[in-house]
Amino acid sequence: MKTVWDTYDEVRRSEAEEFAQEYRSFLDRTKTEREFVKEAIAFAEQEGFTNVNDSVGELNPGDRLYAVNRDKNLCLFVIGEQPLTKGMNILGAHIDSPRLDLKQHPIYEKDGFVLLDTHYYGGIKYYQWVARPMALHGVVVKKDGTVIPISIGEKDDEPVVGVSDILIHLASKQLAKKGSEVIEGEALDLIAGSIPASGEEKEPIRKYFLELLKETYDIEEDDFLSAEIEVVPADHARFFGLDRSMIMGYGQDDRICAYTSLRAILDMEVPKRTSCCILTDKEEVGSIGATGMKSRWFENVVVSLLDRSNAATLPGLNKTLTASKMLSSDVSAGVDPNYESVFEKKNAAYLGRGICFNKYTGARGKSGSNDASPELIAEIRRIMEEGDVLFQTGELGAVDAGGGGTIACILAELNMDVIDAGVPVLNMHSPSELSSVADLYEAYRAYKVFLELAGK
Repeated sequence: MKTVWDTYDEVRRSEAEEFAQEYRSFLDRTKTEREFVKEAIAFAEQEGFTNVNDSVGELNPGDRLYAVNRDKNLCLFVIGEQPLTKGMNILGAHIDSPRLDLKQHPIYEKDGFVLLDTHYYGGIKYYQWVARPMALHGVVVKKDGTVIPISIGEKDDEPVVGVSDILIHLASKQLAKKGSEVIEGEALDLIAGSIPASGEEKEPIRKYFLELLKETYDIEEDDFLSAEIEVVPADHARFFGLDRSMIMGYGQDDRICAYTSLRAILDMEVPKRTSCCILTDKEEVGSIGATGMKSRWFENVVVSLLDRSNAATLPGLNKTLTASKMLSSDVSAGVDPNYESVFEKKNAAYLGRGICFNKYTGARGKSGSNDASPELIAEIRRIMEEGDVLFQTGELGAVDAGGGGTIACILAELNMDVIDAGVPVLNMHSPSELSSVADLYEAYRAYKVFLELAGK
C-alpha cells in the first residue's frame, strides 16, 4: 500500500522534516495543559489573533479571535465570509495527557527518604512509569491568590524525581504477578530527597525537604491543598529510527493533533465559513468539569460571538451548531508489528500512511462512539482528494480487543456532523509515544484543507 513518503518530493519532505522539528520543540515546552495554552496564545497573538474580551462591535470576515477558559481551554476563530448561523468548520483536540498527579497531602518520610504521594491521571500501565526520570510541572496557588509556577526537572542541571522499582535479584514474586498487579497504583510514589535536617530527631528528612521548598519556592506544606502539580517524564522528544522517520516523546496523545490543529487555523486566510479550533482539557478522564468538553463553555463563547451579530438566541445557537462540521482531532491506534493480534489489519491504521479517519471508536458494540454519517464521510473523501491529502480509515483495534473514546460524541450531541480524525500512534498512553513525521505533516495539511473546503 502507498505510503506518504512515496508521494513526497524533496520539497515536501523538507517541509515535513522542518515541521517535525518545530513540533518536537513545542512538545518539550508544553507538557501540561496550562503550558500548551500559554504557548498557543503566544503563537496566536503573533499571527494577529486578539482576545475576544478585548474586541467589540460587529464581526467582520477575517477577524482573528481567541477565548481562554481557566488557563486550560482555548478556542480560536477566524471569522468567515458567511454569517455564523451558516455553521463553522471546527477542529477539536484535547491537550491533557496521562500522567501522575501529586495528592493534596503528598509529603511523607519513610526508610530514609522523603516521598511524594501521587494519584495517576488517565489510563496507564503502572509498570511503565517506574525507574525513569520524572519532572514536576504545575502551579501552587497561595491563600492570597499568588500563583507560583512550577517546572523542575527539564533542564540538564535540574534535579529529577521518580518512582523506584525492585531490583531484578529480588523480583521473583513481583514477576509472577499479572501485568496489572506488578506495580500497584497506590505504590506510584516519588522518591524526592534523602538529606536530614540538622539536629532533628523526628522526621528530619521531611523537615529538610519542607525547609527547601520554603527557601527555594516560598511554598509551605499547606499550600499543596491548592496546588496542581503534574508528574511527567523528564525526557525530551527525539527523532526515532535511523532514518529519522518517526518521533518519540511524551504527550503525543493528543498534543500531536492539538499542535497540527493549532497550526492549521493559525495559517488560515479569510475562509468562506468561520474556522474554529477547540483545545480542551480532561478528555483522558471523561471530559468532565468546567474545563472538559462537557462544560458549557464552548457554547457560551459561540453565544458571545452571535451576540455581536444580533443572533444570540437559542434558535440562533442551535442553527449555528447544527450547520457546523467538526473533525474530532484525536490519535488512533497504529498497527504495532510486535502485537498484530489486537488489530483487524484490513481496518486498522498504519504509521506512514497518512491521517486516519475513524467512523467510530468506542468499545463493546461501539459504545461511547459517535459513528459518523456516510454523508459526512463522502464529503471528507472529496475534500481530501481536492487537497491531495493521503488518508486512511481504521478502527481502534479488533472487535472485543478493547477500545476507547474521544470528544466526538459530545460535540455530536449538539447536533453537528463529527468524525474522528487523527494521527496513528504506537505506545499510546506510555511515557514515550511514537508517531510518524509523515503523518504529522499530513494531519496538518488535512486539517487546513478541511477548514478551507468543508461545507462548500
